[in-house]
Amino acid sequence: MERTILHVDANSFFASVECALDPSVKDKPVAVVGNAEERRGIIRAANYIAKKQYGIKTAEPIWQAERKCPDLIKKPSNMKMYLSYSRKLREILLSYSDYVEPFGCDEAWVELRGTMRGHGFEIAEEIRERVKKELDITVSIGVSFNKVFAKLGSDLKKPDAVSEITRDNYRDVVWKLPVENLLFVGGKTKQVLNRRAVYTIGDLAQSDPNLISSWLGKNGYQLYAYANGNDSSPVALYEEENEEKSVSASTTCSRDLVTRDDVITVFRELAEEIAERLRYKGHKASEIIIRVRDTDLKWTSHGGKVDVPTDIAREIVQHSMAFFDEKYKDFGPIHSIGISAGGFDEGNVCMQMDIWGESEKREKLEKLERVGDALKGKFNEQVLFNARNLYNTELTTRRRHKKID
Repeated sequence: MERTILHVDANSFFASVECALDPSVKDKPVAVVGNAEERRGIIRAANYIAKKQYGIKTAEPIWQAERKCPDLIKKPSNMKMYLSYSRKLREILLSYSDYVEPFGCDEAWVELRGTMRGHGFEIAEEIRERVKKELDITVSIGVSFNKVFAKLGSDLKKPDAVSEITRDNYRDVVWKLPVENLLFVGGKTKQVLNRRAVYTIGDLAQSDPNLISSWLGKNGYQLYAYANGNDSSPVALYEEENEEKSVSASTTCSRDLVTRDDVITVFRELAEEIAERLRYKGHKASEIIIRVRDTDLKWTSHGGKVDVPTDIAREIVQHSMAFFDEKYKDFGPIHSIGISAGGFDEGNVCMQMDIWGESEKREKLEKLERVGDALKGKFNEQVLFNARNLYNTELTTRRRHKKID
């Protein structure tokens, strides 16, 4: 199944917070300034009235802004309050997914998983309304199948709007936009491309990638991929972004898990994701915890230490199933399930040599999975999959292939 990613962008964030704190200025031109008493200071943010009706721009001198709008209301910067609102915004987002990746204090990606996946537009509208009601500010949200297009979507309609970019419409919606609208196309890159008659994202998408690379180096291939909708970069788990004590993954599947085979199918995919992130961060986990949620929506957990710290998906699955079998011998329908890997050893694990060659086998397994990481990084996450999951594709979150009869 297609990934569902939102990019949530708070509109004119600093100025919007000031208007929420002082409703009397909501219908007036408002700007946040670095030093309200210093005319050589600059505009740090402005609300949409100041921007659209008076042409006030971020970073322009205060004196210049006042010439355009003599009645401009100037508010001193209050970062403590802005960060408080930023935390409140993230709390709303975290009520929909654990996968919330901040992009500054006023933007974040959210990846919807489990039963919420596929309902991106409806969830985005719900978030938009909640933010307006609970925080009295507005957000624009992009909904798409990757992070790059989700961010681009949040810029399409401002303020207070939701835009969706799908595999069916992205050529019509995205390709006509200026090339500088694409994430990571800055001023210099735009100049290089424009000099060679690449003016739109569509121009970039339909160019020869080798030619683009000859102009921009290895980044040329990346931008070409982005323009064609090829971006498999993950949305980080919010806990991982803040204080990385463990790496976790969980999911609510399309139906309840009722057999042991159901459980191991889902564990395989979760373990692949966890192992890849462990290797990327240079961690090995010495503790595995599994979490199970029944149909009454009650969570229970079980786990413990493992003999040898690991970043190998196959071993994470084996440990997870061992803990599952130990705790849940006779289990009822399972609504959601997850794995957490912690107790990090920073990759410096001394392996005891053995006559059976087990350490050598583990080393080969790890090398093999690292090759898989490289392939997925170069192409996309669908380039490799666990063949054993082909027989239960209704439970696999990626659904890379049709079910085999």
